[in-house]
Amino acid sequence: MRRADFKRQVVAEYHAGETLHALARRHDLSRNLIRIWVEKAEAGALDEDGAAAEMLTAYEARIAALERLVGRQALEIGFLKGAVRSGPSRKSAPTSVTSGPAASRSGGDAN
Repeated sequence: MRRADFKRQVVAEYHAGETLHALARRHDLSRNLIRIWVEKAEAGALDEDGAAAEMLTAYEARIAALERLVGRQALEIGFLKGAVRSGPSRKSAPTSVTSGPAASRSGGDAN
């Protein structure tokens, strides 16, 4: 049972003649809380609480989905950074330790 439905049920039981004391004991609630629910129901605000709770639940679900997305993207970024660091070497760099750089001409021959 949804929370808003439970509140409506308790308020309906109160309006049906149940005492605050009996309702509080049976549902393990404080009498003051039941009194607040009854006042809100009579003012039409109990439904607003339910709508706010449903909106909050929807927002929490959306936040959780966005957190999962951010986590996946962080993993992808980490993977791509690692791939760039350990990627293939540049083609112009020597590939052998023994070959070394190309020899340069000394200033001996002047055509």
